[in-house]
Amino acid sequence: MSIVVHHLENSRSQRILWMLEELGLDYDVKRYARDPKSMLAPPELRRVHALGKSPAIEHGGRVIVETGAIVEYLVELADGGLGPAPHRDEILRYRQFLHYAEGSLMPPLLVMLVIGRLGLLGKPARPRIQAMIDQHLTWLEQELSARPWFAGDNFTAADIMMSFPLEAAQQRAGLNARDHPNLSAWLERIHARPAYRAALDKGGPYAFAD
Repeated sequence: MSIVVHHLENSRSQRILWMLEELGLDYDVKRYARDPKSMLAPPELRRVHALGKSPAIEHGGRVIVETGAIVEYLVELADGGLGPAPHRDEILRYRQFLHYAEGSLMPPLLVMLVIGRLGLLGKPARPRIQAMIDQHLTWLEQELSARPWFAGDNFTAADIMMSFPLEAAQQRAGLNARDHPNLSAWLERIHARPAYRAALDKGGPYAFAD
């Protein structure tokens, strides 16, 4: 039974398309465009789930939301594909970054997006939020100095989860090759993966891959 992905342009749901390509699972994409003025998701998504958010997938009569929950569901569906290596430290790092991406890293990046849209009104808050993000980027840069991928020596679903916030940080919060060579190299590696490129073809325009 094919998985249906309810995919909103320029959103977290791009990670789900990428993961499905990596796993080689059958899926269909239903695309949704943002409102050109508010940049919010269209009301049609509320017919899929009451929150009207993306990503959402339909499979086996179920509707599943939340990127992390969907990622864990797909790992199970693929018999552990893209899960961690059977080593305690890698398992713990995998679990940590799977939740850290949305739980800790994404919130200040979202605040930075809102600040940017406020123009001059948001300017006083920018240095404080940037300092918070810089603390995250410094730690992540150090983490990737010890290994090529976030969980360990192997590419996992934790890397897929980390992609969106770090792409957002590159676009709006100062992540750059000079100050963050390890993170920048990691971004280059994920963007070069054939499954990543295939997911872009399926999902349509994605500003964060530029």
